[in-house]
Amino acid sequence: MSLSFVLNGKTIVIPETVMNGILVAIVLSILAIVVNKEIKKARVDKAPSNFLNVIEIFVEFINNMVKSNMGENKMQYAPVMSVLISFIAFANILGILGFEPPTSDYSVTLTLALFVFVLVQGVKIKSSGGIIGYFKSFTKPVALLTPINIITEVANPISMSFRLFGNIMSGSLIMALLHGALGYFSPLVTAPLHLYFDIFTGILQSYIFVMLTMIFIDGATE
Repeated sequence: MSLSFVLNGKTIVIPETVMNGILVAIVLSILAIVVNKEIKKARVDKAPSNFLNVIEIFVEFINNMVKSNMGENKMQYAPVMSVLISFIAFANILGILGFEPPTSDYSVTLTLALFVFVLVQGVKIKSSGGIIGYFKSFTKPVALLTPINIITEVANPISMSFRLFGNIMSGSLIMALLHGALGYFSPLVTAPLHLYFDIFTGILQSYIFVMLTMIFIDGATE
């Protein structure tokens, strides 16, 4: 459900997708607090709970993914990747619970892509030795390619945002059309399709988004 309020005589409307995104952020924050408490209570002489085993598998998966794609010297980016993949995956599969996925709104996917863009540029400035070296990097290997290098850099967040938005939005649209066309019989047909569009595609797209993020950061350090 969208939220609207009046501010300085103007009506401000927060779309349902943005509200759902805030909900995902709150749920993940609570989960992080719970995990932190469980880890503090864990003992070395006692077997960890199934919950902590799942968390450990997830952390090892992220660490191995960063290590294999970026190298052991860039493990400091593992927490960022874990946050990105968790938020996007939860946001993508929210449709199976009857909520509108936040990532079916282009403003949400563009915000995520711009966050990655700013992160990549920050890494590039640091690896270039400062702002002057950063601007010089666009003239390599020859100054003639400067416009192409700038266009390529700007195109990355646009392509990332449209890729994530297009895949999630198309799945939501297909499911909405099927529910409307089949009426009461829709649960018999759409159940397996929800598993594909909401879970499989949702998790896959979050993985692809994070993989692209790692590739861009790794390229920015070269």
